[in-house]
Amino acid sequence: MAKGYSHIIIGAGAIGSATAYWLSQHGAERVLVLEQFDLINTLGSSGDHSRLIRHAYHRDDYTQLTRAMFEAWEHVEERSGLGVYLKTGGIDLATEGGAGEDEIAEYKAAMDAAGISYEDLEADEIRERYPQWHISDDTIGIYQDAGGILDIRKSVSAHTSLAISNGVEFRSRTKVTGIRMREGSVSVSTTEGDFHGDHLIVAAASWLGELMPDLGLNFDLTLSQEQVAYFTAPKLADFTPDRFPIWIHHGGDQIHYGFPVYGEAAVKIARDMRGHFITGEERVFEGDSTEPQLLHAFLSKYLPGGAGPLLMSKTCVYDMPADRDFILDTVPGYPHVAIFNGAGHAGKFASLVGQILSDLTTSGRTGHDIRAFSLTRPAITDPEFKAVFRLRA
Repeated sequence: MAKGYSHIIIGAGAIGSATAYWLSQHGAERVLVLEQFDLINTLGSSGDHSRLIRHAYHRDDYTQLTRAMFEAWEHVEERSGLGVYLKTGGIDLATEGGAGEDEIAEYKAAMDAAGISYEDLEADEIRERYPQWHISDDTIGIYQDAGGILDIRKSVSAHTSLAISNGVEFRSRTKVTGIRMREGSVSVSTTEGDFHGDHLIVAAASWLGELMPDLGLNFDLTLSQEQVAYFTAPKLADFTPDRFPIWIHHGGDQIHYGFPVYGEAAVKIARDMRGHFITGEERVFEGDSTEPQLLHAFLSKYLPGGAGPLLMSKTCVYDMPADRDFILDTVPGYPHVAIFNGAGHAGKFASLVGQILSDLTTSGRTGHDIRAFSLTRPAITDPEFKAVFRLRA
């Protein structure tokens, strides 16, 4: 081993903390995690209470991983004693004959390929099961029983605590300023000095762009400032997890998604990919006033019992390759350096991704099919690739 660490991880969010834990489970000798903010940072994408977790996904490249994803979370819950997954069921809605119906068909095809069961629902069945929804007669839907809430903040806490207990070293407030890759080793420069190791895992989320030149990478990483809102509700008790599921509404030009009451005494709602494009320097940690108005209008139309005054709003940043698929691969020519980018929809997969990154940098392979997420696919290598940020098959 090079003088220093067996593995250095950049980023202690959902992915970095999970990787640290699974490396410690897989026998890595000395693991160092570098985090530019505090541990359990509430400013990043892992700082909110909830993320959707489900089998229903737009492509079987993802759905084929969901059984292992749920198993990884079950393991973390058993080891930490901390509940991170709350089963609520999940429903996807669309208007018959529209673009959303095509997306639901893609979800069904992916689950069919994986042998995962679901229920088709018509408008009357949706209303009977969930009278909170005010929908038109041409609304269709699917229900998947395993859908629920992943407590993303608790997941980071669980992975971090377990990793520390296993001997992993975390250094907070340590910003990476440079990376030097060599055959079989790496050096990482930071505001607190230089560190050396045999392997490197980069899980830097929307800060990946700052590190790409040193990693020999050169592709477009688009950033979008996203925003969620929590609304108090005139009928709050109708939206508790035992009465109301996670949901995605596939509109013609917008996808909305939301949660039952969890973490705050309010109903949480957001748009997926609102498309407020920014540079890294333009990111903010406080939301604007326009987005809650748009979200409140959706609630007023479809879920009026949840359309109360705004309680709070939070931001995060989607960091996306041109096809909005994950990057989960080792750097060409440097098999000891692994990269992950979540493209704005990775939270639910965090523990499994940590396992895979650990596999790649300990045994050099993984038993999971991750070919779709390679660094050699056209969206990464072809500068003429046309960006598509809506999740489609």
